[in-house]
Amino acid sequence: MDAKLAKMIDHTQLKPDTAQEKIEQICQEAKEYGFASVCVNPYWVPFCYERLQDTDVKVCTVIGFPLGANTKELKAYETKQAIENGATEVDMVINIGALKSGDKETVQADIEAVVRATEGNALTKVIIETSLLTDEEKVTACELAKAAGADYVKTSTGFSGGGATVEDIKLMRKTVGPDMGVKASGGVRDREGADAVIEAGATRIGASAGVSIVSGGQGTSDY
Repeated sequence: MDAKLAKMIDHTQLKPDTAQEKIEQICQEAKEYGFASVCVNPYWVPFCYERLQDTDVKVCTVIGFPLGANTKELKAYETKQAIENGATEVDMVINIGALKSGDKETVQADIEAVVRATEGNALTKVIIETSLLTDEEKVTACELAKAAGADYVKTSTGFSGGGATVEDIKLMRKTVGPDMGVKASGGVRDREGADAVIEAGATRIGASAGVSIVSGGQGTSDY
C-alpha cells in the first residue's frame, strides 16, 4: 500500500441512497488505509466525526451540492452547521448558472460567503463542475476561486456526466499557480488514473475507489 498516495485521497461516498452501513465502512477503511478524509453528505458529518475524532482522518462534506444553485446565504449557513458538527473541510459547488451568465461578481461573492463562514476552521474546496464549462469558463472559475480566498479548486461533483480529466487538471493548475490546491474528482478509479492526475498537477483526489487505488485493484465508482 502507498501511504503517501493515501494521504492525497478523500474517501468519498455521496450517493443519495447511501445507508449507514456504507458510511461506517468508509470510516473504517479511512482509518485502516490512512486516507486524508472521508467526504460525505452533511447529514453524515456528526456520525463520521464521532468515529474519526481520535484519528488524523478529516471529515469533509459538500455544500450547495450537487447543483450549486442555492443562495450564498444558505451555503454560508450550511457551512457553519457542518463545521459545528465536526467537518474541517468543505467542498462547495459554485453558482454555475451565474458563471454561464457572465456574472463574475455573483460567483466570487458566493465563494467568499463560504470562505468567510469557515472562519479559518475548515479548508474550502471549490467545485467548478468542469463538464459543464468551456475552457474559458474553467479559467474564470479558477481565477474567481483564488481571488475569493479558497484553498482548492476541484473538478467535479460526479453528478453532471463527467469527471476529472488530465487536460482539465493541467489547465486548472496553470491558472491557479503552484501554491493553491487542485482536487481531481470523478472517474479516478485505479492507480494509473491517480498517477496521471497527480502528474498533471492534482494535490488531492476525490474517489470512492480509494481502497482499489492504493492497493492496486480496479474500482468501479465514478465518485
